[in-house]
Amino acid sequence: MRVDPPDTELSERERFGLRVEIVVVLLVTFGLSGISAGLSLLDSALSPGGVGGRTVALNASRSDNSLLDLLFQLVGITRLLAWAALGLYLLWRSGIGPRLVGLARMGRRDVLAGLVLAAVIGLPGLGLYLVAHALGVSVTIVPSSLSEQWWRLPVLILAACANSVAEEVIVVAYLISRLRKLGWSENSSLVASALLRGSYHLYQGLGGGLGNIVMGLILGRYWQRTNRLWPLILAHAVIDAVAYLGYHVLRGRVGWLP
Repeated sequence: MRVDPPDTELSERERFGLRVEIVVVLLVTFGLSGISAGLSLLDSALSPGGVGGRTVALNASRSDNSLLDLLFQLVGITRLLAWAALGLYLLWRSGIGPRLVGLARMGRRDVLAGLVLAAVIGLPGLGLYLVAHALGVSVTIVPSSLSEQWWRLPVLILAACANSVAEEVIVVAYLISRLRKLGWSENSSLVASALLRGSYHLYQGLGGGLGNIVMGLILGRYWQRTNRLWPLILAHAVIDAVAYLGYHVLRGRVGWLP
């Protein structure tokens, strides 16, 4: 289901303005993150231990002071939500409200679809990470290195939700809608969205980048077919939350977890 069909009546000035908007939004959000992640991957590859010798913490403490650390984490979460708000605002300004990108009231079907997507993507994704790590093409990922504080688990859940909202709104709903406006085909816009998603996960190694490209293809196509964004947000949040909380529970108790 198409939300915003290609508009052949756009003037050259309007097309230029739309391209500039896309570039600015991506530089402010995940595009710049993709460049940084690529440099991080290059740095890991050139280090003595290679990519496999690096360890990356996804949710790290920012201060030895518990209250300041909590505030740092909340600022990071707010930044992600602000990115999503920016994308939704720009779409709304152009006549595409939240309902039109699939953010109407969440129903039972959305919840079920989100859980199915989480299982379809999450379980093979874990297997891919373990294989990539064994082959030395993935860093050791530490989902959380937050200190033992009363707020750690709630913050990890909030971080999972903020990540999912920001990524699915910007990388799927915003970017694909804007590329449609420029006349891109469904397949081309889907590939662009998936490559963007893979780019800012390159800090995890080639395995992380490839896995997220596959994730982007699945989620992006689902949105193109159904025009429902809630299942994507829910699936992504569940995958991240299980990774964050599962690591906390399993760390040191199983031998297969790096």
